[in-house]
Amino acid sequence: MKKKERHRLLQQIVQEKKIQRQEDFVRELKEKGYDVTQATISRDIKELQLIKVPETGGGYRYSLPPETTFDHSRKIEKLMQDSFVSIDSQKEFVLIKTVPGSAVALGTLIENAEYKEVFGSISGDDTVLVICTDPESAEVFRRRIISLI
Repeated sequence: MKKKERHRLLQQIVQEKKIQRQEDFVRELKEKGYDVTQATISRDIKELQLIKVPETGGGYRYSLPPETTFDHSRKIEKLMQDSFVSIDSQKEFVLIKTVPGSAVALGTLIENAEYKEVFGSISGDDTVLVICTDPESAEVFRRRIISLI
């Protein structure tokens, strides 16, 4: 298993389960078919900057650092307010124009937000083409973006 894949999996595990010890990570990965050592997990925890936070019933559990747990919609909203030029849609496509240099970041945020109506996106310097799952989803997404401006 490559480090990047393992890091992604550890971040997913920490969000879905209450992990209190490094051995819990080892066990979770073994259950998914990956054999890792506690030493590897220890290094991964440092690289991912995982932190221990108090549990309501006592004890501690691992969590993502605050700066990596952000709301994509808030980031999209700020970027749209700073760089929006226009938006238009046709069938399942939504075309968003931004000031030059902002579209790649916007496209990445849209992809990472994992909106259910979005199939994918293509970004240029000042344009993001968002491909939605159907024309109705494109209209839902277009309205969502307009509400952020």
